[in-house]
Amino acid sequence: MFFFASKLFWLIASPLNACILGALVGIALLRWRPALARVTILACVACLALMTFSPAGNLLLRPLEERFPTPPADMPAPYGILVLGGAIDGDLSAKHDQVVLEEGGSRITQAALLARRYPNARVFYTGGSPWANGGDSVEARQARDLLIGLGVASQRVGIEERSRNTYENARYSADILKPQPDQVWLLVTSAFHMPRSMGLFRKAGFNVVAYPTDFHTFFDARDDEALLFRVTELSLCDLAIHEWIGLTAYYASGKIPQWFPGP
Repeated sequence: MFFFASKLFWLIASPLNACILGALVGIALLRWRPALARVTILACVACLALMTFSPAGNLLLRPLEERFPTPPADMPAPYGILVLGGAIDGDLSAKHDQVVLEEGGSRITQAALLARRYPNARVFYTGGSPWANGGDSVEARQARDLLIGLGVASQRVGIEERSRNTYENARYSADILKPQPDQVWLLVTSAFHMPRSMGLFRKAGFNVVAYPTDFHTFFDARDDEALLFRVTELSLCDLAIHEWIGLTAYYASGKIPQWFPGP
């Protein structure tokens, strides 16, 4: 039920969708409630302009990306490396018979580098289909093949391919790996996604150390600069708002023990 509710809610709450839906509601009200209609339309246009012409996306993402620092290169070798799905477009990869990386592709390239740095660590990729029925996910298998192609020995690589969201990433990975308190795992995912992921994997029983990747913000004054119109500014707001809502929903439903997990 949680999975279906979250997908339906985000279909409406996604910033761009919400602005478009609000504007359509305003247009529909013009005939009967013109004053309310004008306010509604202006509010939607103002929100869209704020997300497009201001650094709002950067400012919302920065606290998420700053929450967990990158561990030092000389840290003790971990038992294993956990890589969260979302790095590969499985459908496009299958269609064109080559790996097509998503925006979060640095999750898997960084995992390959970490596997070389820690040659005895296990590597585990968790990611299935985001669709309600689970679909026919090939992402995890493509990730395994890519890691092997990048030089990681096949016997080191494991996968989980049933999960549809981060909660299931943690749950199903724990079912397979049976984590122990003395086993330290590096958790590799996008920096903005790290607080929620750390909370979920900790609760699932993993002793995890965050290894954030796929950064969008600088952590300095450049994040405060207003930018000219770019579609990417809308996408940054979408990422940030999605993640803040996700943290709130996961905490309220008891899936993570803290609203904003930290180091």
